[in-house]
Amino acid sequence: MEKRIYPRAIATIDRPEPYARQSFTTAEEAVGALKVLYDRNTTFLREAFNGLSSSGAPDRRFRACYPEVGVTVASYDPVDTRLAYGHMPSPGQYATTITRPDLFESYLTEQFRHIIRNHGVPITVGESETPIPVHFAFLEGTHVEASVADRIKRPLRDIFDVPDLNGTDDHIANGTYEPAPGEPSPLAPFTAQRIDYSLHRLSHYTATSPSHFQNFVLFTNYQFYIDEFVALARGMMARGGEGYASFVEPGNIVTLPGEPEENPVAIARMPQMPAYHLTRPDHGGITMVNIGVGPSNAKTITDHIAVLRPHAWLMLGHCAGLRNTQALGDYVLAHAYVREDHVLDDDLPVWVPIPALAEVQVALQEAVAEVTGLSGYDLKRIMRTGTVATIDNRNWELRDQRGPVQRLSQSRAIALDMESATIAANGFRFRVPYGTLLCVSDKPLHGELKLPGMATDFYKRQVAQHLIIGMKAMERLAAMPVERLHSRKLRSFSETAFQ
Repeated sequence: MEKRIYPRAIATIDRPEPYARQSFTTAEEAVGALKVLYDRNTTFLREAFNGLSSSGAPDRRFRACYPEVGVTVASYDPVDTRLAYGHMPSPGQYATTITRPDLFESYLTEQFRHIIRNHGVPITVGESETPIPVHFAFLEGTHVEASVADRIKRPLRDIFDVPDLNGTDDHIANGTYEPAPGEPSPLAPFTAQRIDYSLHRLSHYTATSPSHFQNFVLFTNYQFYIDEFVALARGMMARGGEGYASFVEPGNIVTLPGEPEENPVAIARMPQMPAYHLTRPDHGGITMVNIGVGPSNAKTITDHIAVLRPHAWLMLGHCAGLRNTQALGDYVLAHAYVREDHVLDDDLPVWVPIPALAEVQVALQEAVAEVTGLSGYDLKRIMRTGTVATIDNRNWELRDQRGPVQRLSQSRAIALDMESATIAANGFRFRVPYGTLLCVSDKPLHGELKLPGMATDFYKRQVAQHLIIGMKAMERLAAMPVERLHSRKLRSFSETAFQ
């Protein structure tokens, strides 16, 4: 048997030149410094990797670390706490690692401005002690040739830092993180490596760049909604954009205002959860994602979109109506949830209430009224507000009815689906305003199911109206001041200053 010879461990570590910490009194200067430092460190890693194509077996490691921002608050002086974010709960040191300051420039600038204004303290920029995994140092869309990797004679982790799952958890967002003695408290809900992980997952799951995602996100569980959204968006572009700057489809296929309404060349293979984006320059447009069926997909995609810090997300989809008084095509505006999806049980216990958010509820109700032409008491003829139950078993009707039906009745549920409570609960967990507007597509408890012809007509008629309602609700939310939309009821006892 051939004896395998292992290379000796590497002791020497090459790093970029040390970076002296700097303090800034304006948000723009702090963000500018972050961009310079991040670009320098990721360029160092990329150049080191590319240099291996000739040597193959280097005698040293290469390491560069994420930028870090820090804030020190020394006083209990009261600050303006009417906002849900932008202030520290008590004196002390606060810090967070930063990635992709180019992508998050507007977000970081806003967060820094609030902190500087509320506390009168500078923002400190320096290098953290958290290495940047080489996988996250490549520019978005970079294709690494297999031949380069084949020429590297050592395991990659011998030469570079690689993703560390211990640094990609959600302890901060879940409210379970406890800093070690002498360690700064977290300044943001996500660490840089956690964000990088999600940015890569988003590209994989949706086949669009994270840079295209907008601050107002619609989720749906049916392709019918996507088809209608695509048709509407292409029509808007053909008519000049109607306030939107572009329409982006999977594969990062971009249609600009004034371009003809036609079907672009589709990508060869659609992703698991394709995303479509009606963009605006300030990211104030609408993204729509087909999450498919089930709470696992709903949790997966919201886990990753949350790092982009959107201003709101809504669920638009079909549901089972549970009341005799409901008719097919009626709307359900959720104001509470029964959580039998179970995918978030370890992160957000089921005893945690998921409250309705007034701004979102009002926007949805006003959009229904505008599109249907009904208002006041007449609106009750087609829309009911109540509890939505989300379950993880699509064939729940086949179970012993004494169990699920009794629980549904006791909870006063009026509709059942497989995604809405998951999306709302993850919105609550990640402090992203959320809401749900469903459409009754069948009534299994009452034997009322659609026949094939009825289903086709129902989808053609109802999906278009439902989608327009969701888009108008989002446009209403986008017109609100951001500070008003982000609710203090989503914040815990001790919160990060970043939204």
